[in-house]
Amino acid sequence: MEDTLTFVMAGGQGERLKPLTDVRAKPAVPFGGIFRIIDFTLSNCVNSGLRRIYVLTQYKSHSLSNHLKKGWNLFSPRLDQFIDDVPAQQQLGSSWYQGTADAIRQNANFVENKRPRLVLVLSGDHVYKMDYRLLRSFHDEKGAGLTVACVRLPAEEARGNFGVMEVDEEGRIVGFEEKPNEPKTIPGTTDCLASMGIYLFDTEVLRKGLDNDHLDFGKDIIPLLLRQGTPVFAYDFTSRNIIPEWEFLKHEGVRRKELVPRASDADYWRDVGTLEQYWLANLDLVQPRPKFNVYGEHFPLFAAPGHFPPAKFVHEMPGRTGVAVNSIVADGVIVSGATVRESVLGSGVYVHSWAMIEKSVLLGGELRGGILSETSIGRRCRVRNAIIDKNVHLSENVSIGYDRADDDRRGLKTVPINGGSDYIVVIPKDFSL
Repeated sequence: MEDTLTFVMAGGQGERLKPLTDVRAKPAVPFGGIFRIIDFTLSNCVNSGLRRIYVLTQYKSHSLSNHLKKGWNLFSPRLDQFIDDVPAQQQLGSSWYQGTADAIRQNANFVENKRPRLVLVLSGDHVYKMDYRLLRSFHDEKGAGLTVACVRLPAEEARGNFGVMEVDEEGRIVGFEEKPNEPKTIPGTTDCLASMGIYLFDTEVLRKGLDNDHLDFGKDIIPLLLRQGTPVFAYDFTSRNIIPEWEFLKHEGVRRKELVPRASDADYWRDVGTLEQYWLANLDLVQPRPKFNVYGEHFPLFAAPGHFPPAKFVHEMPGRTGVAVNSIVADGVIVSGATVRESVLGSGVYVHSWAMIEKSVLLGGELRGGILSETSIGRRCRVRNAIIDKNVHLSENVSIGYDRADDDRRGLKTVPINGGSDYIVVIPKDFSL
């Protein structure tokens, strides 16, 4: 992968994730206890042998830039290896980035300076594992000028949300529609091939594609290249992505550790662009056999170190035992005589006695001037179906997630789950109740 230059698009505003994105860019939103959303894309890069990476930032980028400095200073500049944080600079004219293609065009000087054979453009706000070397092999095998990674989604889910590909039997894209109301399905199925926002270009094809004023790869550049006859192929992530993992297998009575060819979560991909999808994706991590496994050894996931003390569970009395079941609990958490079920607790959460937390995501606390500003859940609080941002304080006997009208009156954002009567409630950063 030494001849590949990578751009990670990380300037997303994340309107549908508000209030989580009121204070940070979408890729910087905490996820899974210790990660930020961008960590999954960057971990994929590291595991795929990519060592020249530009992260293009724009909207409220301080939190993201700080995270990159603390956690992703991995490579040797002397070997021309880097993960560089590149803020929007208005290189061409007085406009900020107007779309994905415009962002690359405004940073085309990096392509000219590094002279790669291939340019890989990635989205920094999805949760998945992917070996981009498999994408590269497919691209070379097909003689493609551009390869678009796609995931199989039900047509109902893709409708109005994703760019959809129409392909021939070889995987060559013969038609493309951006967020259609009636997406074309794969013959014989009710699924369609939806764009993952991952594009692998031959550099010369990218140059020609950007030699105009078009703003977006999906809406503008792909249709342009199709009209010009450029060989554009769809890489089917759902069927082709192979993430090896170590498993203990029993052969002839001997139990030993072996590498198996496909991880159980190899076809997992989530666009966590809405509060419901963000909440669901976090809860995908907590089951005994999770839909998405953050504990794999062969394809590790990386995060910035938090430097918190270990998690602690205290009190063992009738009705007052500190316990967490089917949950992720990060360093720096204290569960003091409380119960946590099917939840994700980020570093710096203090759950006081007789409190109950269920199916909730707590982002944690943070260090401010060397002092931990924690999220505190008071005694006898009840919290369910909640997303709680950093540095939130709930007083004793507060109930969240049980009465939507009551939560609305408090000024909290609530969203229905799967269009039903149950709902998610979101508590913004630095909120006290």
